[in-house]
Amino acid sequence: MDSARPGHHPDNEPPRDGVPAPAEPLPGAVRPDAVHPVSRRLRRRGQGELEAQVLAVLHSANGPVTAGWVQEHLEGDLAYTTVITILSRLYAKKAVTRSREGRSYTWTSASDEAGLAALRMRRVLDGERDRDAVLARFISALSPGDEERLRALLARAAAPDDPDNPRDTEGL
Repeated sequence: MDSARPGHHPDNEPPRDGVPAPAEPLPGAVRPDAVHPVSRRLRRRGQGELEAQVLAVLHSANGPVTAGWVQEHLEGDLAYTTVITILSRLYAKKAVTRSREGRSYTWTSASDEAGLAALRMRRVLDGERDRDAVLARFISALSPGDEERLRALLARAAAPDDPDNPRDTEGL
């Protein structure tokens, strides 16, 4: 075959030694190995990472704040609609509260990151049929230190009427 013939393309030649000849990209085509400049800057966030960032910003506020205020204080360039979506999801999870201020809402944190993690754990547990099996597997997977902490927390929760043993778990 003569590759100089008009209308002939090298991709139409049979492979040599079983390996096809590399194709030349079409003009304007994106090479598969090329990385788009925007995707080089962006990284995929972990599950719940944005929610945790929004909660941290709300904790830093001195009272109820608008979604615009949250957007201004977050790292990165999140769209206002993204911030509203995150706040709405946190509201549905009871991790934030909101109150109507004119045509919009002001938002306040009702939970910290630990509270949000506890809500996620509870939601997972509530979705399982065999709670005993899930709890047993969870406990068996704990490190000895975490198991000891859990036992201390359970002991505190079992004695809520003891004035010397408040249900405050921050020290553990």
